[in-house]
Amino acid sequence: MTPVPFDARLLEELIGAAVAAPSVFNTQPWRFRLDTHSGELEVRAVPGRQLRHLDPSGRALHLSVGAAVYNLRVAASHHGWEPSVRLLPDPRQTDLLAAVRLTGPVPAGSRIRAGLYGAIGSRHSSRFPFSDARPPRAVLTELREAAQDEGATLVLADAGQAAGLMRLTAEAERRNNKDPERREESRRWIREGSGDGLSGAALGVRDAAGRVPVRDHTAGRGTALPAAAYESDPLVAVLVTAHDERADWLGAGQALQNVLLRAARHTVQTSLFHQAVEWPDLRAELLPETARPGFTQMLIRLGYGPLGPGTPRRPVSEVLDNGAG
Repeated sequence: MTPVPFDARLLEELIGAAVAAPSVFNTQPWRFRLDTHSGELEVRAVPGRQLRHLDPSGRALHLSVGAAVYNLRVAASHHGWEPSVRLLPDPRQTDLLAAVRLTGPVPAGSRIRAGLYGAIGSRHSSRFPFSDARPPRAVLTELREAAQDEGATLVLADAGQAAGLMRLTAEAERRNNKDPERREESRRWIREGSGDGLSGAALGVRDAAGRVPVRDHTAGRGTALPAAAYESDPLVAVLVTAHDERADWLGAGQALQNVLLRAARHTVQTSLFHQAVEWPDLRAELLPETARPGFTQMLIRLGYGPLGPGTPRRPVSEVLDNGAG
């Protein structure tokens, strides 16, 4: 099937949506290239933006790029075009993670993703306390279905399980804070006035009771995040995939973003916990019994509270390469 050509305005709209995706430390490890021969928009990894100590396998990088691909799909549907995605289309090019083409107008009755477009700009990770109110059961069911639609499983932890998950996360925080290379890697991504990384305002506050171990980028720097009272019983979900290869990581990123956008559409705030996934022994303990066998990709805290400040994004001109023949 002959792909629909990307005109300049549509290309900018789609990439502008893609780069709003979350990434660990807001590294934004993606680049885009329009292949004028194939008519496909290539989504490539930027190896220099990989967290070498926290993410030596590149798993988190792939999740980030997968989330960007999902945003791109949402934007294409919003503008009336049906996207087709090939993951890892050329094994010889390890940085080429996805290729997207527009196959034609969105078929009638299938614009499922179009309604999520408005949530792309309103979704931010919140590193602040939530209230004790819980999202309605119907919303939680929708979030589980959102993960399932992209080939993943979202397991909602009960109170005892959530406490255990937070304890594992706290242990990962302690390990990260004791590791000088990991501390330095974290330090490099605290940036003010930049198009990437984290500003001081986005770092959030720590839980005075220690139940919700939000990542503390200030650890070991002679300063500390201000303390506040967090919810007493955090609602935590575990994102799980059946396998743990590069394509699964990209799929998990798309599932994650589908969950986050649907949560944002219902004004449910989200906070991502990745620390324990960075340690293989702790990661194995994160997996719920009901999801075995499987592989934990991310913990997601859900609730109602302040949105918090957004993090910056690099402009489209900085992440788009000229197409080649």
